[in-house]
Amino acid sequence: MNQADLSRLHQQIRACQLCPLCEGRNFAVPGSGPAPAEIMLVGEAPGREEDLKGLPFIGRAGKLLDGALGQAGLERSKVFITSVIKCRPPQNRKPKKAEIDQCRPYLQAQIDILHPKIICLMGNTAAMAILGKQGVTSLRGQILQDRFLVTYHPAAVLRNRNLMEEFVSDLKKAGLMQRHLHSELFRKG
Repeated sequence: MNQADLSRLHQQIRACQLCPLCEGRNFAVPGSGPAPAEIMLVGEAPGREEDLKGLPFIGRAGKLLDGALGQAGLERSKVFITSVIKCRPPQNRKPKKAEIDQCRPYLQAQIDILHPKIICLMGNTAAMAILGKQGVTSLRGQILQDRFLVTYHPAAVLRNRNLMEEFVSDLKKAGLMQRHLHSELFRKG
């Protein structure tokens, strides 16, 4: 599986009409980044800016994420960024369970195509959709099932700047996990 498979999946996502969110969207937001990708970041849902352009994390939360990635020593162009659901909920409300259930196969297909070694789940919606667990404050910073790292959603950090240090620390941990995997492969190779 490769970039062509990802492109086909993203065309499917852009044309999706499985739930009512398609009726109010400007653009579905499949995600962006390299394929394959060693690190995948998963947020909740597109916001207003993302809906207008069809790109993930380009609004205020995206600018904060870019800054945090930089502080963590990660390049945005080297990570794949997506959300649990691919269309903006009205007034940026929290996604409904039915919407998450409809979109989950798209997210799973992205994971299958990209083969990320580290999946950073940003916020409760992502943690619940993938792991069936909530409680970011108690889960954050933990590595679950050898590849899932739970952290805050950038929008939460925007609302409470005191979380920034921990958010950057979690992203650094993702980078350390990536480097550790490379050194393991080097020793085995």
